[in-house]
Amino acid sequence: MSLCLAAGALVIALGSDEITLSWRHSVQKTLWEELWRNGPDGMRLVDARIQGSGAGMDPPDGAKLVDGFWRWTPKLPPLPEVVMRRSGATADWRVCIAGACRPMGAYLPDDADPVVLRPCG
Repeated sequence: MSLCLAAGALVIALGSDEITLSWRHSVQKTLWEELWRNGPDGMRLVDARIQGSGAGMDPPDGAKLVDGFWRWTPKLPPLPEVVMRRSGATADWRVCIAGACRPMGAYLPDDADPVVLRPCG
């Protein structure tokens, strides 16, 4: 089942059951990326990576430094949705599908807030 981005009544099908969300920390300017995969039991966060640390963005114990990113597999249960906020005070979220990345604003209006990632259906 494909993943969707939703903001109010506007729903955009992404055409993939796996996406990477990325953003930069507002103070540290550190890049953070999360790989989400939809499955029969909900969405799973299967990989998290952060390019550095500081300001509350420290990698957890067990993270491994690979190609300049601290990487780990978070221990979270499947989720029905992920809610993202867009303050406008920082760079927009990036949505990557099969290696092609676009800002959230390419999918939804810049003032769409909050945005929910969820299975389409």
